[in-house]
Amino acid sequence: MCRETTGSRLERKVRIFNVQKYSIYDGPGIRTLIFFKGCPLRCRWCSNPEGLERNYQVMYRQDLCVDCGNCVSVCPENIHYFESGHKINRSLVCRGCRSCETACSQRALSIAGRDMVISEILEIIQQDMLFYFSSGGGVTLGGGEVTMQPEFAANLLMECKSLGIHTAIETCGYAKTDSLLTAAQFTDLFLYDLKHIDSAKHYELTGVRNERILDNLAELIQRGFQVKVRMPLLKGLNDGIETIRQTMSFLQRFHSYKNFQGVDLLPYHKLGVNKYKQLAMNYTISEDLSFQAEELEHLAGIIKDFNLQVNIIKH
Repeated sequence: MCRETTGSRLERKVRIFNVQKYSIYDGPGIRTLIFFKGCPLRCRWCSNPEGLERNYQVMYRQDLCVDCGNCVSVCPENIHYFESGHKINRSLVCRGCRSCETACSQRALSIAGRDMVISEILEIIQQDMLFYFSSGGGVTLGGGEVTMQPEFAANLLMECKSLGIHTAIETCGYAKTDSLLTAAQFTDLFLYDLKHIDSAKHYELTGVRNERILDNLAELIQRGFQVKVRMPLLKGLNDGIETIRQTMSFLQRFHSYKNFQGVDLLPYHKLGVNKYKQLAMNYTISEDLSFQAEELEHLAGIIKDFNLQVNIIKH
């Protein structure tokens, strides 16, 4: 078998849906986030619904649309049509040509999803090398779920490491162990989601059970990889005192591992709600699941009682 050349590796393609610069919430220092498209979970509170599916998706802001019809005439798949105003046939497959996006003078349309090669992404990443090195930052791969495109993730991380850039992965952990380990050899830090310790409740919230997630978490820590657990908090759904204690009892077994960096608490927010309407998706949470500052401090105190490091992430 021929060994893959650097040139061919740099032209390997990935489907992403966003590149976010100057992030300070997703790993140490100032970071660039690369958002991979596609996710095996369906978390009720997901703030990136455009990252759930691997396919291209049309995002439509009806409040900006003036019913000019430009999108109808240029779409080769006939996704756009008029019936008492502009409509989108979401049963048809968008091919990502972006003709409608370009033709829309009001910016009411955008296509979620873009195929890029490693060399293109590296060019963007290298624009901010000074910020990475001065702040102790780097590059974080998120999503969606990175491990759904593991070979590309590993190759991109390898190129970043060759440039001396700190690397991190945000993951739900619901992946083949081999996929995680493929990326792990070039990853300085895993930001590892733990959404509920009870498998049945985890299924209710995300659509999958958590046994694989817990096994993979233990595998990464026991193999010596740097891991920080991130716990999304939703009032009344996964913040019960007994739930928190059971979670900490599970994590406490890793207390002696120096590569286990403790817990980040991620309080519920509604930053992604408007995107559901743009995608004609139903946001199933109607109640307020957010927390007061003193409630978060109380939960953090419980975690500290287990002698685990804890940090509250406030967006």
